[in-house]
Order: sequence, then C-alpha cells, then structure tokens
Amino acid sequence: MGLHVNDLTGRKRILVIIPAYNEERSLPKVIAGIRKFPGIDIVVINDGSKDDTSAAARNAGVNVIDLPFNLGIGGAVQTGYLFAFKNGYDVAVQVDADGQHNPGDLLKITGPVIDGAADMVVGSRYIESTGYKTPLARKLGMLIFSAVVSFINGQPLHDTTSGYRAVSKRVIQFFVDNYPTDYPEVEALVLLKRNGFTIQEVPVTMAHRVHGESSITPVKSVYYMIKVLLALFMNLLRAAKKEA
Repeated sequence: MGLHVNDLTGRKRILVIIPAYNEERSLPKVIAGIRKFPGIDIVVINDGSKDDTSAAARNAGVNVIDLPFNLGIGGAVQTGYLFAFKNGYDVAVQVDADGQHNPGDLLKITGPVIDGAADMVVGSRYIESTGYKTPLARKLGMLIFSAVVSFINGQPLHDTTSGYRAVSKRVIQFFVDNYPTDYPEVEALVLLKRNGFTIQEVPVTMAHRVHGESSITPVKSVYYMIKVLLALFMNLLRAAKKEA
C-alpha cells in the first residue's frame, strides 16, 4: 500500500499538468511514475498531436484536454492552469511529457509551495552536480539567460529554462490571464517577480529524452534566445519607466 501524498501535504489538492505534442511513446511511463504518489491528479494537454498521444493518455485513465491545433508550449500550459483554476486546485506542477523529469522529485518540488515558503519552485539541474550533460551551444544560452534573469530579479537563478516547476494557488489564478507565449519558462520568472511573487529553486535530477525529438532545433534555439532576451530587456525598460 503506497503512501498517500495527502499524508504529507496537509490535504492540499495537487494537479500535474503535462503538455504533450507527439509523445505517445513516452507519456505512459511518465504518467505511471507520477501515479506512484496516490492523491496527485493529472491532466494531459494534447497540443494538436499528429500521433496517438491523446489515446495513450486516455488509456492511462487521466484527464485529457485535446487542443484543436498546435498552440505551442505557452498555450498548452496556460490551458492546464485554466483547468487547475476552474477545478479549485491548490498547487499545480508542470511536468514534461518526454520523460526528462523525475517524478521522484515531486514532493521536493511541491514542498516549499505547500509550506507557503514560495509561490513558484523551479526544479534545477545546475544547483548541484547531477551528471546531466547539456550540449555546449544550449548550455551557453542557459548561462546567458541565468545571468540576465538573476540580474533583473535580484536573486540567483540557475536553471531558468527548466519546465519542471510547481506554483501556488495565487500563481494559478495569475497565470490564467497572464502567461507568456512561445517559450514561456524564462519570461514567466521575470513576470512573477515583477508582480510580487516569490521564487525558489530546488535541485532535481533529469534524464535525456529517450523517444521522439525535441522541438528546439539549432535554428529555433537562436530565435528563442533572441526573442526571449528582447522580451526580458523590454520588461526591464518598462519597469524602469514606471519607477522614473
């Protein structure tokens, strides 16, 4: 008989949001890993997949929302937050569908949110040495994002592109109306800090994708970097004007 997660979370209602695009092969294992914690609910946002992602999720017995076409990660995750808000969840956790995130870290991710110590907790690959290997070009981009966001937010943040994160009920409500599009992870950190929310990082272990291919190609990586940096600097300029 497994430990019920509510025994450790003070009866908080927790929802795991899994945005998924063409992840029929990885998704069942991801869902099975999360279900080792009875009491945590799951919703899969099928982002216009061309494969059997929706069927794989439904066969696993979880909530599924099928988007009519591919909205991208921002629209898919925001759909999950809307589901969490409408159904009264206290904590929402974003987990990738490709199997990179370790479900064993779920309680570590949600703990500070449940305790009221943070509004968002980000699972970081880089606080501690975990053996995770990042391609050099992508690692350089991550270091730049980390430096810029740490400067803007006034606190060190090591893994700004991590999609493994938990948020409080207040953030769920905020994200229903305010969530970045395209590649939202980095921008969301600045957006939350500017609106008075608190952010923490905790060390987690991550694996590399086993099935499928990442949507972030080398060309898209360059576009991603330029777009996000421009958005961050525009946020900084707007904040400076307001304070002037």
